[in-house]
Amino acid sequence: MHEIGKNMYCVQYQDEIIIMDCGIKFPEDDLLGINYVISDYSYLIKNRKKIKALVVSHGHEDHIGGIPFLLEKIPEIPVYATPFALSLIRGKLEEHGILKTTELHEEHEDTVLKFKKLSVSFFRTTHSIPDTLGIAVHTPLGAVVFTGDFKFDLTPVMNQPAPDFQKMAQLGKEGVLALLSDSTNAEVTQFTKSERFVAQSLHNIITGIHGRIIFATFASNLYRVSTAIQAAIDIGRKVAIFGRSMENGVANGIDLGYLNVPKDLIVNAEEINKLPPDKVMILCTGSQGEPLAALSRIANGTHRQITLQPGDTVIFSSNPIPGNTLSVNHLINKLMEGGANVIHGRVNNVHTSGHGGQEELKMMVRLSKPKYMIPVHGEYRMQVIHTQLAQEAGVPAENTFVLSNGEVVCFGPNGARIAGRIPAGDVYVDTSGTADVDNVVVHDRQILSEEGLVVAVATVDYKHKRVLAGPDILSRGFVYMRESTELINQVQKHVYHVLRNEMAKSDKPKESDIKKAISENLSDFLYSKTERRPMILPIIIEKK
Repeated sequence: MHEIGKNMYCVQYQDEIIIMDCGIKFPEDDLLGINYVISDYSYLIKNRKKIKALVVSHGHEDHIGGIPFLLEKIPEIPVYATPFALSLIRGKLEEHGILKTTELHEEHEDTVLKFKKLSVSFFRTTHSIPDTLGIAVHTPLGAVVFTGDFKFDLTPVMNQPAPDFQKMAQLGKEGVLALLSDSTNAEVTQFTKSERFVAQSLHNIITGIHGRIIFATFASNLYRVSTAIQAAIDIGRKVAIFGRSMENGVANGIDLGYLNVPKDLIVNAEEINKLPPDKVMILCTGSQGEPLAALSRIANGTHRQITLQPGDTVIFSSNPIPGNTLSVNHLINKLMEGGANVIHGRVNNVHTSGHGGQEELKMMVRLSKPKYMIPVHGEYRMQVIHTQLAQEAGVPAENTFVLSNGEVVCFGPNGARIAGRIPAGDVYVDTSGTADVDNVVVHDRQILSEEGLVVAVATVDYKHKRVLAGPDILSRGFVYMRESTELINQVQKHVYHVLRNEMAKSDKPKESDIKKAISENLSDFLYSKTERRPMILPIIIEKK
């Protein structure tokens, strides 16, 4: 809620809980050293005996990326997912060393899960990844329907079936209590273009390029991968694959029958470097500017096997997700500096959204006929617009809810109400893969990056209440010490007086109180001189 990413929704009826999706969010630029953000699972940990299943709508990171972290806390949860999503989940669980202890099940559009009080059914949708389903949790008061990410693509590629409108309408006929619907494109007035339109556009672009092609997209977007591979076959190019997730995605696509790849099409780096540029296509990860991904390493000249060459054409078949725009722009600039021609953006028709526009959102409401409407997966303004669309499509204004993370909607015979909230703060995962990096740590990193650090070191004799040495002042990222001699001298005198005053207050002064006093007083003093508040690190050495 109020964000793109970190999808996770729960339906609870008495002592049974169904979890729908468990994703991550990619960090904004100010979350320094953080790889991604996951949900707070404390409510589920507390109520673990009530959880009956985790059901997955599709295999994108913002819907499955948090699963390993949840299962590390609650390993007994059975997971149900579509074939392609399941292949991606297996890879994640194997990396975390918990694949063998996890109960995994394959789900399809006709799967029905039955529990004592709840049941779960599915309906087919379309998105920018194969095997996407909407989820219906059937309760005694009616169905709670979660659309997942969806658009209504009537001409999908890769032999994927079109959306099952009949099943959606049947749910509406039987009675949908609440619709949880994707709000990502609630501001887009028209229908979203079909994947087939982009496939044709990409095919035309690729077949018109004469030099080497570097094709970057999400590893999970098999539609684009399939289009690139087919174009390579048509014009006689060999394909090399770089990036572990891309290698796994292609392998999973071949195993599941989604990708038709001739045996001699895929070659390794050694072979591709011997071929003429017009016979080469490189499929790689890094379309979001990730610093360690293959494309970034190629652009920076740090890739061990591929060197950027003048005349290369790089195709970005994706749009930057929130938080990655600066990284992507930097990467495009770096590629162009290296002599590459870069094709990106909607203007070149190399990408279309996987999310439905306003007309599709209204059609979903018309088909499902929900009593209550809860827009999900979108920033606040998108959720507000989505409720307005739902009202246009027949849902009373008083039956729409714009919620924030953690808010609980309670449905009963007398209607619906917001019934408090559960813990739902962000949990940070850093580069080591460690979850729950403390908010204080992230805040300290932000201060260090913006204001710098000042260290004050002094040796004291508490018994005789004297400052024996120092205080010595060290500045990093705050001021350049050689050019700030006068300020540093003033800081030394200021810290000296704070030390003397604090030691004089008590016969047994506490070191923690002295450090706190130095930090607070010095912070105010530096702000009065520079209008900046660096992090203050006092170090007190006591003479024994």
